[in-house]
Amino acid sequence: MNRKALPGAVCALGLLLAVTAAARRSADASAEVQAAYPRAESLYIDLHRHPELSFHETATAAKLATELRQLGYDVTTGVGRTGIVGVLKNGVGPTVMLRTELDALPVTENTGLPFASTVRVKDDAGLEVGVMHACGHDVHMAAWMGTARIMAGARGQWRGTLVLIGQPAEEVVSGAKAMIADGLLTRFPRPDFALAVHDDSRLPAGVVGYHAGPILTNADAVTIRIFGRGGHGARPDATVDPIVIAARTVLALQTIVSREISPFDPAVITVGSIHGGTKNNIIPDEVLLQLTVRSFTDPVRQHLLSAIDRIAKAEAAAAAAPREPLIERGPPTQALVNDSALTRRVAAVLVRELGPARAKDTPPEMASEDFAEFQLAGIPTLMLRVGAVEQAKYDAAMKSGATLPSLHSSQFAPDREPTIKSAMLAEVLALRELMPAGRGAGKP
Repeated sequence: MNRKALPGAVCALGLLLAVTAAARRSADASAEVQAAYPRAESLYIDLHRHPELSFHETATAAKLATELRQLGYDVTTGVGRTGIVGVLKNGVGPTVMLRTELDALPVTENTGLPFASTVRVKDDAGLEVGVMHACGHDVHMAAWMGTARIMAGARGQWRGTLVLIGQPAEEVVSGAKAMIADGLLTRFPRPDFALAVHDDSRLPAGVVGYHAGPILTNADAVTIRIFGRGGHGARPDATVDPIVIAARTVLALQTIVSREISPFDPAVITVGSIHGGTKNNIIPDEVLLQLTVRSFTDPVRQHLLSAIDRIAKAEAAAAAAPREPLIERGPPTQALVNDSALTRRVAAVLVRELGPARAKDTPPEMASEDFAEFQLAGIPTLMLRVGAVEQAKYDAAMKSGATLPSLHSSQFAPDREPTIKSAMLAEVLALRELMPAGRGAGKP
């Protein structure tokens, strides 16, 4: 035997065994996902048909809690009003939290699906609205429950404590805070890591996206009430017209991002709502503007908010308004920053198991969400993106330049099977990476 060749042969054999083991793990997980999918799909269709608004997710929470109990999880309901927590302890190891959201949006569905939502309710303001899972939280819940089933049924492949949370009111960025305030991180095992997935209308179904660092923005809701002096539309000279002031303000606000913020610092100021007046020949006393303001860093955030105040007051003063505008800010949402070390660790597994064509580094976007609250509580967090667009529709849109329905659209309908399966597979692979069985796998 050539002893000099022995180390190289051993190394090659070790590499071969590692590659073979990785392929087997991926195949095993894919088979488990395939087996769990039919029940996940049934749950998805049920949840899609019966959406509930933020902090009203009682039936949704009850369905998930019942299934978790049947799988052997220790379940607590009513956390943060309508949230649920399921805990499954499986020996000594890390504690990992996997979150899903429960709530839907006040959107009337227009997808044409045979299981489309026809739910109509009165919202918290007393207005009748349609309700739809237009953000894909039904996808998240179905995948989350499928993952819960796989993890409970294959305890020999992991060690530690799995904490599953069904979080209410993500759409009004209040649910994470409510659950934390209700003792989520003290009454239950404190996570070493927190994971979540979110479907993505920018990616084809089957693709899993990751990105280290900031991926979602700070968000601030700003309300500007502009005061004038109303009167007859035929006598504008006897009035101070708040509609004109509002129009000037809206246009001037656009110069903040384009002329005051570096092109290398992403920022958005959108006036999403303007209300004023009751009749064509009446100049009103006031106009209300509602804004959303997005940024990734605190210096940019403070500049945007300060500039909004400055411009709104200046436009009112220029028009001789009887008083300064009233400017109010809602509770802020913090930027979501994926922990770099955690992202690299999970991304390596995803790329190895799914291949680089399916596991990709995806760019940040200007949306926001309250999963950042767990990061602010000191828990390393990672949110993965899961493509939701049917491949043929995605390819056609890329070729033609057409715009596909985005999240929050009344026409958004994910390609459910590959989307749910990809979410489940990404969750299972990530959880098993973070809670490895190690030696003695399968022993009690």
